[in-house]
Amino acid sequence: MENLGHQDSGTTTFEQVLESNKEKIYRISRVYAVAPLEPQDLFQEVVYQIWKSFSTFKGNSDIDTWVYKIALNVCQRSKLKLDKGKEKTVRLDSMQFVPAEVGPDQSQQERYKALHDCIATLNEADQSLLVLLLEGLPYKQIATITGLTDNHVAVKMKRIRKLLFDCITPKLA
Repeated sequence: MENLGHQDSGTTTFEQVLESNKEKIYRISRVYAVAPLEPQDLFQEVVYQIWKSFSTFKGNSDIDTWVYKIALNVCQRSKLKLDKGKEKTVRLDSMQFVPAEVGPDQSQQERYKALHDCIATLNEADQSLLVLLLEGLPYKQIATITGLTDNHVAVKMKRIRKLLFDCITPKLA
């Protein structure tokens, strides 16, 4: 990939941005991938849109926040295009809740399935907030990405936690 002319020492190259953000872009792509759109295709579309917009990045926010915002927008638009005219479905089965190095026992698998089923009941906006929280982002950065206030994010996350708790408790009893 080319450098896009960002060569002075004070700026970040496209390659550096992609290298430091590729894992999170792929994780978000996996969450939003809907058949026949595979996560790799969605990842490539996100990377293309970041590359296309890279020269317009103004530095009004952290570059990682900007990347998250583009990734979420591209993924949500792609999903909406595919869902248009169909019954709305939520696909979170690609989300990994299990550490790769340790296989889950039967009890863990049941808990992961219960959590997955409960996440699938959330509306798309709440799922987006949850994805960003699972990425480890602070409320302030989530607010910047979503256009909400910090306080609104906190209130929505409290509501989402309660919804998930109320949903999962009977499943695990």
